[in-house]
Amino acid sequence: MVVGDEVEQLYVGADSRGTGVAGAFLAHAERVGREAGFERVWLAVATGNARARRFYERQGWVDEGAFDYPAAGPDGPIAVPCHRYVKQLAAPAKG
Repeated sequence: MVVGDEVEQLYVGADSRGTGVAGAFLAHAERVGREAGFERVWLAVATGNARARRFYERQGWVDEGAFDYPAAGPDGPIAVPCHRYVKQLAAPAKG
């Protein structure tokens, strides 16, 4: 799903890995961001999720570094160690 300029909750089950469905979902999210007028979109990847991080890098996403993602917890936000990946969709507007 795409919320603002953030791609959220992108995942596929183990039986769907390697089928191209994750790439199709990601391409759709990029298209949604582009059509909404964003120059770039971003997503959070758990620091320890090496498989996902390699996937995003193969898709042209760039790791902008570590940060704590405020995930919803039962008693309020929980800081989850993540990396922020970004994808440039269009050239920055000149002005």
